[in-house]
Amino acid sequence: MLSDLAGALGYIFTPLPFFWVLLGTALGIFVGAVPGLTGGMLIALTMPLTFVMDSTQALVLMVAMYVGSVSGGLISATLLRMPGTPSSVMTTFDGHPMAQRGEAEKALALSIGASLIGGLIAGVFLVVLSQPLSRWATTFGPWEYFAMVLMALVLIASISQGSMVKGLLAGALGIAFALPGLNPSDGQLRLTLGWHELDGGFALLPVLLGVFVMSQIIEDALEIEKKAEPIRIGGQRILLSLAAWKRHWGNLLRSSIIGTWIGILPGVGASISSMVAYATARSFSRTPEKFGTGHEEGIVASEAANNANVGGALIPLITMGIPGSPIDAILLGALILHNIQPGPLLFVNNAEFVWALIAAYLVANILMFIIMTASVRWIARLMLVNRALLLPAIFVFCVVGAYALHNRMFDVWVVLLFGLIGFGLRLCRVPLGPFVIGFVLARILEEELRSGMQLSDAGFWSILDRPIALTFLGISALTLLWPFVQDMLARRRRRRAGEVSP
Repeated sequence: MLSDLAGALGYIFTPLPFFWVLLGTALGIFVGAVPGLTGGMLIALTMPLTFVMDSTQALVLMVAMYVGSVSGGLISATLLRMPGTPSSVMTTFDGHPMAQRGEAEKALALSIGASLIGGLIAGVFLVVLSQPLSRWATTFGPWEYFAMVLMALVLIASISQGSMVKGLLAGALGIAFALPGLNPSDGQLRLTLGWHELDGGFALLPVLLGVFVMSQIIEDALEIEKKAEPIRIGGQRILLSLAAWKRHWGNLLRSSIIGTWIGILPGVGASISSMVAYATARSFSRTPEKFGTGHEEGIVASEAANNANVGGALIPLITMGIPGSPIDAILLGALILHNIQPGPLLFVNNAEFVWALIAAYLVANILMFIIMTASVRWIARLMLVNRALLLPAIFVFCVVGAYALHNRMFDVWVVLLFGLIGFGLRLCRVPLGPFVIGFVLARILEEELRSGMQLSDAGFWSILDRPIALTFLGISALTLLWPFVQDMLARRRRRRAGEVSP
């Protein structure tokens, strides 16, 4: 394991791979720092440009972008009270009040340092757990894969922002849009409506560009006049001493572990990790009343957790081909577009590739810390860039990237269609994560279900003979029933309180 990691690090530190990691981290930070731009948007726009690149270097670039974008959001969250990425929402609660008190440099130093430590702790879990989990997953049959994907979709829907019903609806819509094209079991066309362009179904890249990029362009265009006055950064250094970190070591370790393990849950996302870590830090704090007023512990918990979530989310992607977050769904699409088969056999068939991704993740965290510490004063100026200048350029890249995939206008119309769909879902507060992950995983879900039924005379009921698959189904059922159980218990408590009260 360590020799494999050492070899991968040696590869990353060769000139060209290191350049891609450095470029990806820097671009991710810059995009994450600008409110309205997201890491998912950046990676989706970059994907068409990587077709001519070596597959390993292309994915290394995108993993570095992932790391940088999650970290970059802390700058606007602290200085503008506008989270550059959804994962930085909790950072605004304490980072911005601290900056208003004239402690912007200290707030940024806490955020950047916690991001580094959270990312590296998650990297340890990524190194230690990935290979054993992939070996365990190679014992899976069709029913285990079917049940695991189903569990992932249910978890994504249940923990997404908004109600579970909206999450399930989004996942079901994603699956529905994945159905047109060739039936994988008999090779017959279905739901193409007579359009030959749909014989292969909706292409993944235009769907991703539409849902993540075009919908964001539409939303930002409607709020083009929205501006905020940033807090200026003084001349103090953006770096804390080791002695200053000693009082935060427990919070750092706890929040990083929370972020990592929540990241492993499919589809949860870094924003949930930071919320859970923030609430946990508050419950453990000796001064919980200070949270939300510019408290150091809140900043540390939020940033350690959301960066650790990135490493945690990569674990199910690498070991089982299950995306741990919406951005991981884009990375899964990138693997497919580069003809790399995701799943447990990825470690068996292409171990060097996997270790290169892990090494890139670790190096990107260190580069993120160096870049942000050295240049955060200049990066902060990006927040003043007029979005009216950025959006047309992003729109052009989006359209060109979709057209270049198959050299046909149909894919451009697909981008516009899914941009409107994504914008409509945003208006209805339906989460985009379950939609995209449902679209990506639908084919795996259908193929494994059909394979399982064809391999047994008992059809679907043969799943009852598979303990691991039953475990996954049991988790799915409990996840679906738990909100109703909570509601029933709450009604019972209210009823008892009414009986006790005079």
